Amino acid sequence: MAKPKPSSAPKSGVPRRERIRARDSPGSGSSDLLSADALDFLLTLHDRFDARRRQLLGQRGEVRALVRAGKRPDFPAETKEVRASEWRVPPPPEDLRDRRVEITGPPERKMVINALNSGARVYMADFEDAHSPTWPGTLEGQANLRDAVRRRIAYVAPDGREYRLNEQTATLMVRPRGWHLEEPHVEVDGRPLSASLFDFGLFFFHNSRELVARGTGPYFYLPKLEHYLEARLWSDVLRLAEETFGLRVGSARATALIETLPAALQMDEILYELRENSAGLNCGRWDYLFSFVKQYQDDGHVIFPDRSALAMTAPFLGAYSQLLIQTCHRRGAHAMGGMAAEIPIRDDPIANERALAAVREDKEREVRAGHDGTWVAHPALVPVAQAVFDAGMRGPNQIAVARNELPVMAEELLRLPQGPVTEEGVRRNARVSVRYLESWLRGIGCVPIDHRMEDAATVEIARSELWQWVHHKAPLGSKGRVTPTVVRQALGAEVDLLRAELGGPSPTLEAAAKLVRDAVLAPALEEYITVVAYPLLEGPRKRAK
Repeated sequence: MAKPKPSSAPKSGVPRRERIRARDSPGSGSSDLLSADALDFLLTLHDRFDARRRQLLGQRGEVRALVRAGKRPDFPAETKEVRASEWRVPPPPEDLRDRRVEITGPPERKMVINALNSGARVYMADFEDAHSPTWPGTLEGQANLRDAVRRRIAYVAPDGREYRLNEQTATLMVRPRGWHLEEPHVEVDGRPLSASLFDFGLFFFHNSRELVARGTGPYFYLPKLEHYLEARLWSDVLRLAEETFGLRVGSARATALIETLPAALQMDEILYELRENSAGLNCGRWDYLFSFVKQYQDDGHVIFPDRSALAMTAPFLGAYSQLLIQTCHRRGAHAMGGMAAEIPIRDDPIANERALAAVREDKEREVRAGHDGTWVAHPALVPVAQAVFDAGMRGPNQIAVARNELPVMAEELLRLPQGPVTEEGVRRNARVSVRYLESWLRGIGCVPIDHRMEDAATVEIARSELWQWVHHKAPLGSKGRVTPTVVRQALGAEVDLLRAELGGPSPTLEAAAKLVRDAVLAPALEEYITVVAYPLLEGPRKRAK
């Protein structure tokens, strides 16, 4: 493995190798991941990019400030020329031309094998929303992907069943954690390393050359962007990584998730910043809705309805989807659709068929609209989604299909949803928030709840809606308004149900309940509840109160 080039590290007087310290890896399968050379590469990434990362995080909040001032957010004036001029990203590599169905999930060993074998075109191994970032789990995830890249991954279940890779497997993509998160188990000069740089850097170090030698490449999904300068930062990270390991420009590709309102107003700019490394954009529905609540949190006239009323057929979500398709296809890039989170309902065939029919309807909407592919969360949904895209998309994608829709304007993105807040909506949000976080604190980041596979994006919109409803006293039909008492009762009822299922008191349940209660009843909306919850991963049994 090539050693990274020396970085422009600050002259602290401390030897380079002593500036970065990682906690010992806890498992035999991951014991050599944090080699001296791997840490040196992470240190290079930190020295080159962490100051910019911190600066950009400090500049977030522009859209919220506009809303608070009574002004309408718009496309950035300073990048008008980027939007108006003609340019295109390079064609996708051969193994990313057809992305009609992508499956996502955490990088757990059995999941990695099943996802790669699922028949999907792409598997996105997720270190972000579907992953509980315990230190053992994060390192094991990296070890699992390293084994998968080399086709030596295997798993033997407790019942003796063996899992190995098929001859044909999905193309691998990796989603590192967002710029706002840090990895507390690796410190540089006494401060935590960026979780984005850790997840990206460790995967790139161990696998980039191997992937290229096997005819593919290091491919990524980039989450939680809020500005085109954050995409520029990723572009510079990708370029430095390619240069360090002697890869040609464009060997690494990245699809940016458009899952914040600020990013939705900068789609052209995000594609432009990534350019040679771009692999399109993706609609991240639940995080996008969560971002809306955050941007409008100060406006008491904006009350989001029950999550069940926030379908992609809502005008503002339809505009978001259409703008993403228009932008990507004008630039020669993939426009990826959203997630089907349903999972099989094995004990109720009628309910199962009803759920599958809803998935088909959603995927038919996506392929008609012009999306080039879609996401599913369970292998059983791969053939369902693929049948829809096979019928509605003749080629490997729809990038070249001419369309004559009028351009989507900023005001169309801001047509805020209407609808009631109901008792069942309050209970459902309480249920998802408590159950997900309880599992997350036990190291499980992808959780089946009410026959849907939920992840951190779901809990963020659920708990932020509860906060908004309490904070702005949302009308609650005949029950008056949403009050702290209403929310406490809903949370208490859900905690009692889960406590009974678990067979008694549980430290992780009590910790999760406190996290949700404190976040929902706080005077200010927490930016990310996972940031608040991170310290509890070290030992919720000790810290639960």
